[in-house]
Order: sequence, then structure tokens, then C-alpha cells
Amino acid sequence: MSYQYKKSANPLQYIIFFIITFAFGWFAAGLNTEHSVEAQKDDIEAYVFEFKKEVDLDLYWIVWKELTEKYYEQELLDEGSMIYGSIKGMVDSLNDPYTVFMTPQESEEFTSSLDGTLEGIGAELTVEDQQLIIVAPLRKSPAEKAGLLPGDIIYKIEGELAAEMNLIDAIMNIRGEKGTTVTLTIIRKTVTEPFDVSIVRDSIDIESVTVEEIDGDIVYLSVNQFNDKTKDEFGKAISEMILSEPNGLIVDLRYNGGGYLDIAVDLLSYLLPSKTLAVTLKETVDSSSSTSTTITSKSDSKTSTNKYYTNGNPKVLDVPLVVIVNESSASASEIVAGAIQDHQRGIVFGNQSFGKGTVQEVETFLDGSSIRLTVAKWFTPDGRDIDKNGITPDIIVDITEEDIINKYDAQKEAAIEYLNNL
Repeated sequence: MSYQYKKSANPLQYIIFFIITFAFGWFAAGLNTEHSVEAQKDDIEAYVFEFKKEVDLDLYWIVWKELTEKYYEQELLDEGSMIYGSIKGMVDSLNDPYTVFMTPQESEEFTSSLDGTLEGIGAELTVEDQQLIIVAPLRKSPAEKAGLLPGDIIYKIEGELAAEMNLIDAIMNIRGEKGTTVTLTIIRKTVTEPFDVSIVRDSIDIESVTVEEIDGDIVYLSVNQFNDKTKDEFGKAISEMILSEPNGLIVDLRYNGGGYLDIAVDLLSYLLPSKTLAVTLKETVDSSSSTSTTITSKSDSKTSTNKYYTNGNPKVLDVPLVVIVNESSASASEIVAGAIQDHQRGIVFGNQSFGKGTVQEVETFLDGSSIRLTVAKWFTPDGRDIDKNGITPDIIVDITEEDIINKYDAQKEAAIEYLNNL
């Protein structure tokens, strides 16, 4: 759900995800570290001093000189764009879709996507094998209304190959002003040939939590995102739920790409005993510097482990619980499902989750640009590494094509039946 430094009384690293509006791909937990001007200057001086000892940048400046002196269309040379392009190339060389450099404009647009109000087609994306893939269309979004499905590959954007664009360029080509149309060429496993889908962009106000009472005995909470609204909305729903003394609780995390890690811990705090281990983060830290800003050899680094525990007063410890996940449940969703499973607090239904277990850190620079880079992994309370593996449900329930056509939610109905039979 970014890399501004999210500060709080107890600042936690948080999960982030890119939504195809202002966003792009799947990010996991991270810190936003925005330094003061003085601190950044000091960091740069120390960094450059160490860097020069190990790396010869003469080739870079030779190429720069060749371009600026000999390139035929000199009017196309823009030093700012060249610098940003150079940095993007360096970052892209890691082939890590979750490590991205963003220009000031891109950083501003990404940050604005974290308040729950978005503009675009409303679909969460990831990159696999250099293919732009739809993880999930947001509920009630233009993407969902247009019929886009999880697993769809975006082959072309307005006739241009998506594979030839970097992730940010692809996103920027898809997003746009409300009321405008974008045409995507889609590849789908069940369809023989690629086909075009035209989608009218719109403003998307994401409902963080939706509530439904089923037969008065079971409360169904669909958590669509882990953003700034989620804690209050989930807490309100739980408080109202207690009054009805339900016989069961369903927490639906399907199609939820994640968000802030601390919000995931807050939600678990309603469901698990206080001071229960929620998630563990393991990251590489620089043993020679508390700020980890100077270059060091690989032998100078070590792993730091941070454990995060539930807080507050749990309110529904005795209510039978089912958590539903699917292939589009990622990051913060998997933190919640993994903790519930490891502590045997409830039963996990559905399909194998996405498998997003890495952690990103965001650094914002003086000009407003930023870098989001993978710095750590998170693990379930029992120490499971779910990255690229996902959470395996206790009870597998598949959704068939017939179910989709008939708009029958087999996973939800299976959860209801399970709770009713307790």
C-alpha cells in the first residue's frame, strides 16, 4: 500500500503495493526515510568518498561527453532526464520489480495513492517473467466492470508492447484522467487469441472494510486494503459485532494486495491475545554505520531481526474465525492469514495466496525523487518464509468457471457452512 517515512509513536515498517492508478506492482513492508538537507549532504559526502575507492566512474562521464558533444539531435538532450534515466537504469539492473526509482512527479503521484482515493482503472499489478500481470481488479472498479480477471497478462497498452516498457512507464501509460479511455490488449489462458479491452478511467474510492451480517449469527468482514482508514473501520465493525454476540466471524482477504504492515498488526490485535508475535522482519544492516549509508563490503553486513507483537485489548478471542484468501491475497493479507494459522486462532479457507514476503524501504531525496528498495524479508510467527510460496489454506476451496458465470461464491459459502456446523 510507499516510501515516505511513516512516523508514529512506534514507527513500524509497512507493506506497500502499487495500484494501477497511481501505483504499480506489489511491494511489501518498508520504511520511508526522509532525511534533512544537512543529513543528506553529509550522507552523500561520506558515500562518494567511500565509493571512489571501489568504483571507477570514468566510463560514465566519457559516454556523457560523447552524447552531449556529438549526438545529432542536440535539442533532445535534457540533462535532468539523462540523470534520472541513468539512475533508473542502475536500479533496473537488479531485475527486482519491487526496487524502483521514481522521479519527483512519480513519487508525488504514488504517495497520493495511499489515502484510499485513486484515479485510473483500479487493478493491482505485478511483474513476472517480464510480463505485466493483473493480480486483481479492485471491487466495483472500471477494471472489474470491464471483465478483467486475476492472471490476465497486459500484452499491449494502446498498441504498444508492455514488455518493452519499464514498470513505471507502463503504469503511467495506463493511468490517466477520469473519463478518458485506455485500450489494453489482454492475454488470457482460457482464450486462444489476445483481445482488446477498452476501459474508461474513473475515480476510485476504495472501501477499506465492508460488513455483512449473515442470518444474524455470522459476521462477514471483507478487508479490501490495509490503508490509513482500515484500522478505524475494522475496529468499528468489531465493536458493533460484539453487541450481536455472533456465532462466527469471516475475515475475507481475497483480492487484497496489502498495505501498511502496522495496520496488519493492528487488525491482528483484535483477533489474537495481547503481546502475541504477529510477524518477524529480517534485514541486512551495516555493522560499521548506524545509518547504513556508506558503502561497505558484503562481509561488513549482518542480519538484524525485529519482532512485532499485537497490542491493545483483543475483543473477539472466543468467536470462531475463518479467514479466506486466494491467489490475489498478498503482503499484509498474508501476514494476517499466516499469524492466524500459526497461532491456530482460526481456519484459513480458499486458494494458495500470492507469496509476497519481501520488505521495501523508501528514501525520499532533496528534489522529491525517491527510491524504493528491497531491504528485508518478513516471516510468519512460526518462522515460515512465504515469499514466492504463499500461504497454503487449511481447507482448499476452488472457484470454478461455472461459479463465476453464476456469480456463486463457493469459498464464502464454504466458510459459512463450516461455521454453522461448529
